[in-house]
Amino acid sequence: MRYAVGILSGWFILSLGLLATPAVADEEPTVEEIVRKANHMAYYQGEDGKARVRMTITDRQDRQRRKEFTILRKNMDEEDRAQRFYVYFHEPADERGTVFMVWKHIDRDDDRWLYLPALDVIRRIAASDKRTSFVGSDFFYEDVSGRNPEEDNHELIRTDDTYYVVKSTPKPENRDQVEFDSYTTWIHKGTFLPISIQFEQNGEVYREASVRAVEDIQGFKTVVRSSMKDHSRGSETVLEYTSVEYNVGMPADIFTERYLRRPPREHLD
Repeated sequence: MRYAVGILSGWFILSLGLLATPAVADEEPTVEEIVRKANHMAYYQGEDGKARVRMTITDRQDRQRRKEFTILRKNMDEEDRAQRFYVYFHEPADERGTVFMVWKHIDRDDDRWLYLPALDVIRRIAASDKRTSFVGSDFFYEDVSGRNPEEDNHELIRTDDTYYVVKSTPKPENRDQVEFDSYTTWIHKGTFLPISIQFEQNGEVYREASVRAVEDIQGFKTVVRSSMKDHSRGSETVLEYTSVEYNVGMPADIFTERYLRRPPREHLD
């Protein structure tokens, strides 16, 4: 395959092996169980969490732009069906105070807001805009807060000693909401972390998400470096996570429109 998981270096595969807890089972999990566990590992570990994130965007001419923001999140149930998500931008200076907030739902479209302090405007992000660039990066809004697994059909197309390989296609009623025909995910068997995702359009891989580094933080297998490549644009965005914390006791009222203009400073420093 043209863009294979072979891009992952040996030290990274080793690090996953060291972090993994071997599971003893008589049979392989179903594809639905694999996807559910992978979604949990990617977005729902712990009751809540926070992290400082450095974003580096590199274009086709190797020019770079950098941004820095804090991500706050809180699970609203124990079934991974509802979650609140808050992203506050520290840098660059002209974007400081920008806030992206999401209320995630399983049974309907997510609610998304973007606060632009320079204009003092709160903008609702329509469901049709979730597959557009997140603040000029190669990540989409939906990549940042997570795609609802129930929007797609999933097929386990291959397994090996290290990965479950799952191909996902949008359900017929959702096809007009996305630009991809399908995406393929390599899910690490020991941790259920999604390690690589390749989005295909007209038979070609045009976007590729990759995990670059994983650490064990408070007992949670945590991605601390990841990237998104846009092969059609020749650009790449790298995210580096620092100051990651879980189960900090995040108040639910932070994730309301009131706090778009009044950021919760005690949770952002």
